[in-house]
Amino acid sequence: MKHLIVAGVIAVTTSTIVTSPTAAATVAVASPTATVARTENLDSQPRYSFSYSVADGLTGDNKAQEETRYGDVVQGRYSLIEPDGTRRTVSYAADPVNGFNAVVQRNPRLNIDAEV
Repeated sequence: MKHLIVAGVIAVTTSTIVTSPTAAATVAVASPTATVARTENLDSQPRYSFSYSVADGLTGDNKAQEETRYGDVVQGRYSLIEPDGTRRTVSYAADPVNGFNAVVQRNPRLNIDAEV
């Protein structure tokens, strides 16, 4: 039994020794002292716009999001149905001057039975 335990310890130690030089080589390559000249063409006014929505009557999943970016200004909005049935809507904006700001609204669920 002692031989099995010793063999297990040697196997673990051996595997650690085998993988350590590889890890050390990786760290040496990624070292911050290495200088690599890179040039990138960055867009000074990045733009994007996207939106999506889900309305699944089977699962009750109901959510949506839209967002736009122009330069350093991002604006968006998302909504979802919470477990209690209320709709949460978050409108947000972010820019270098004002930082990130969000306004959260909760609208009570509609009682369909009461409308009939």
